[in-house]
Amino acid sequence: MSLEQAAAFFVFALVAAITPGPSNVLLTATGMQVGFLRGLPCLFGIGAGMGSMMFLAAYGFGALVLQQPQAMQILRWLGAAFLLWLAWKIASAPVSDGKAEAPRPTGFVGAALLQWVNPKAWLVAAGAVATYLPGEAESALLRAAIFTLVFVSAALPSSLVWLAFGAVAQRLLRDPRRQRGFNIAMGLALAASVAMILR
Repeated sequence: MSLEQAAAFFVFALVAAITPGPSNVLLTATGMQVGFLRGLPCLFGIGAGMGSMMFLAAYGFGALVLQQPQAMQILRWLGAAFLLWLAWKIASAPVSDGKAEAPRPTGFVGAALLQWVNPKAWLVAAGAVATYLPGEAESALLRAAIFTLVFVSAALPSSLVWLAFGAVAQRLLRDPRRQRGFNIAMGLALAASVAMILR
């Protein structure tokens, strides 16, 4: 991958990772519920899940999945069901009155697995591979590894913005009623993203 190709792909990854979507709603809600530091496993899980998906897509697995309309339809419905369940969990998450222990956040494994049922993540991976993956004669393994490294190095800082936003909101929304409203708004935002998936 040339420097120009890497730079173009890096910009794509920044934009893809910072735009609203299920992962960023989850990061914001996690930051709101448990703060920045306790939300870091969720952030790294999203990066690992998206990175592993990007690697497999660049290595050739993504093309196999995307060429199977039935597989994509199953993925779309499984993803929608999971995201609606997650939206409910976020909207109904317990609020803190400052005395009770903070709720347990979505951890590394849960956040990583979210990527595999997140249709936006599949579309980003497939679009990135189709547009930015170089066709040089270097080994497919090395090419996929470099591609993944560039993507994750751009995606983590972009996702960090959403986690930090949630953590700042936690400080501003100390009133349990405001926290409940924020949780409901995040749950509704995630549920709305499902409507775009099922179109």
